[in-house]
Amino acid sequence: MKSHAKAVVIGGGVVGCSVLYHLARAGWADVLLIERSELTSGSSWHAAGGFHTLNGDPNVAKLQAYTVQLYREIEELSGQSCGLHLTGGVMMADSPERMDFLRLAHAKGRYLGMETELITPSEAKAMFPLMDETNFVGAMWDPVEGHLDPSGTTHAYARAARKLGAEIELRNRVVELTQEADGTWNVVTEKGTVKAEHVVNCGGLWAREVGRMVGLELPLLAMEHMYLLTEPMPEVEEFNRATGREMVGVIDFKGEIYTRQERNGILLGTYEKAAKPWSEHETPWDFGHELLQPDIDRISPSLEVGFRHFPALENAGIKQVINGPFTFAPDGNPLVGPVQGLTNFWCACAVMAGFSQGGGVGLALSNWMVNGDPGFDVWGMDVARFGEWATLRYTNAKVRENYSRRFSIRFPNEELPAARPAQTTPLYDVMVRDNNAVMGDSWGLETPLWFAPKGTEPKDIVSFHRSNDFEHVGGEVRAVRNGVGVTEIANFAKYAVSGPGAAAFLDRLMTNRMPKTGRIVLSPMLNEFGKLIGDFTIARAGEERFMVWGSSAAQVYHMRWFEKHLPKDGPRDSEVRIHRFDQTLVGLSIAGPKSREVLEKLVDTDVSRGAFRFMDFREMAVAGAPSMVNRLTYTGDLGYEIWMPPAYQRRVYEGIKEAGAEFGIVDFGMRALLSMRLEKNFPTWFRELRPIYGPFEGAMERFVKLEKNDFIGYEAAAREKAKGPRLRRVSFIVEALDADVMGDEPIWAKVGKKDFGTVEKPHGFGAPRFTAGGAAVQRSEGGGASREDPAHIRGIADGEWRVVGWVTSGGYAHFVEKSMAQGYLPAELAEDESEGLFEIEILGQRRPARINLLPPFDPEGERMRG
Repeated sequence: MKSHAKAVVIGGGVVGCSVLYHLARAGWADVLLIERSELTSGSSWHAAGGFHTLNGDPNVAKLQAYTVQLYREIEELSGQSCGLHLTGGVMMADSPERMDFLRLAHAKGRYLGMETELITPSEAKAMFPLMDETNFVGAMWDPVEGHLDPSGTTHAYARAARKLGAEIELRNRVVELTQEADGTWNVVTEKGTVKAEHVVNCGGLWAREVGRMVGLELPLLAMEHMYLLTEPMPEVEEFNRATGREMVGVIDFKGEIYTRQERNGILLGTYEKAAKPWSEHETPWDFGHELLQPDIDRISPSLEVGFRHFPALENAGIKQVINGPFTFAPDGNPLVGPVQGLTNFWCACAVMAGFSQGGGVGLALSNWMVNGDPGFDVWGMDVARFGEWATLRYTNAKVRENYSRRFSIRFPNEELPAARPAQTTPLYDVMVRDNNAVMGDSWGLETPLWFAPKGTEPKDIVSFHRSNDFEHVGGEVRAVRNGVGVTEIANFAKYAVSGPGAAAFLDRLMTNRMPKTGRIVLSPMLNEFGKLIGDFTIARAGEERFMVWGSSAAQVYHMRWFEKHLPKDGPRDSEVRIHRFDQTLVGLSIAGPKSREVLEKLVDTDVSRGAFRFMDFREMAVAGAPSMVNRLTYTGDLGYEIWMPPAYQRRVYEGIKEAGAEFGIVDFGMRALLSMRLEKNFPTWFRELRPIYGPFEGAMERFVKLEKNDFIGYEAAAREKAKGPRLRRVSFIVEALDADVMGDEPIWAKVGKKDFGTVEKPHGFGAPRFTAGGAAVQRSEGGGASREDPAHIRGIADGEWRVVGWVTSGGYAHFVEKSMAQGYLPAELAEDESEGLFEIEILGQRRPARINLLPPFDPEGERMRG
């Protein structure tokens, strides 16, 4: 075994071998993979081997598409077959709600470059005749689904990596990880120590144990997962003989099962409600090529549904039941990327869909390690998306919930209950018990979403359509716009940046100039490639002290970036200290035309318009409690953000309610706040502002001071401005019916025959061009949506209507009484406010939409500056 390596990859499953291959392909030949046993000794060897491109996160779907495309490449390079079977697959809907879900997925596929098709149950039965189609109302066909040989695929990655110069050490467990003062890692194994610049945790079932070697408790848990193989079935053999092809894969949401052909029988797997974790606290090192004891009783409810939906299976003999452990993160997505607080320690674990995602994970991580950036928007997989609240018990509860809901619909207004409440503010009982609040989970913190009237159960009725909160959220918005409201804003990220070098440090990170003492600026933050990685409110509290507010979900993500760019061993005047408050600093916001009159009753200082201007910052006592006050709000109205230690929050809240009583003050929640930001055309972080967009594409130019010329990402931002942005963020007014946009819907435009090229596929590479062995269904001329909207056929037929963009977020703007959406378009279309030019597809129906360049509420900004 070699004694030195550029990088050591720990773990020889499909993900570890993919990371090794991609690092070698990127030019790092001096890389070593260390495996405690043989390749595929964890979860990879007993996986069902299915793959698909569809994912709820378009950016993860992009990497899944890459993974599927990659298999031919590694087969050719390695000479090892992956055993590819590209059969295509259908998802079956048994209810109108599940059909709505498929319409959403199909619409999303339009701008991902996927070739999905909404089909009838009868068309699905033609591809999988074992089903009783009367149990279903519709289906979606995806030609890019199939299955492969897990062992062969893993060895193909390994052989390809070796051909590029990488090395693999088997039967050698890593027992310890230590780091030298210069950052070099000592990878201590049973056969000796390897010194490495980088360490990658691809430990799979043992990823927790590898993380613990460096003091890290990763949020992942292994779950028992069962699938069964039937004896040969005459129905399968007859179908193969008659058609000359395999049966397609099928997902049955109602039964929580997936099926596909395996030889001349059927493989059937379940994600049962009675989910069972495996090795909850630690994984035994001596576990290997073993299976767990089957428990048919546990999956019998799913099997009963499956037998009704696929009657031929009830009479098939069971040849084998496979029960093996797979690791999951709390939300089901992988944990990928560098770990905050550790130098050159990387994760690529909790990849439960390794044969759909393993290639994309390897590509993104290798880009990150070699080039300093993943090259894609991988937030949905970033290990930094979880905070300290994701403890072992939290993780165990959420993983069980996620596993049991894997084939369940997640509605846009649905809040999941497991492991809650994890964090609460001092006002939690007031909001829940006294104010009848419906609470939501905001990065582990309980946050009021809306307030139910007294005597009404505070509960969401989940739906893809406008739901029971609609009237009440509207009432909250109108009360704020016409008077005054108060909301909790503890779910913001809060930082203090101080020291002699604080101003220069922030000036280097941010695109805007730093404010004078007592003033506030808004500023994006860019990476080296000029893409948006942050959006902050920055107040100068003193000559060497700044308060910074941002997205709560990005706290670890941003701390990782801040720490990376801290001055190293410089002179005294470059010293910078960063403190993340999390819930040691909480907040309340008051907004509306009467908000100044409320604040005046609570303070002993002049807060008149001239004395406390828009974008001012002051430290003052509010209701007698030491506080910091920002003269701005996300509502886009007159208002204030008030920040205090949690010990004072209840006192300040009660003071606000008492002072506001004469003005009819109301409590308003996060949904009302987001409704109000829509009518101001304000973007949100991780929806409109993401690392795939530049600041000019995101319409953030007024906060980008190119004359500074020394901030990170300056060169790329200057090129973007000089060339003009390719895309542009826009706001739409939509003629919606009883459903508003939710995000990721396609935007259609009447653009004649002009080709906007890759703009039609912003998130993806386009569907891999494989054939489905003759399994493709007869396509309608206009695609699947033609059954929902005949106009779609007309548009395609005359070459006028094209998918040219995508929605990032939206909803109903209650005060202006408009359904609204934000999204991205080709820049040449982004200023055309013409009627009849755009349509947005909502639940399978294309609805007219019109760009509105100026905010429909207070377009000149007089209210918020007043």
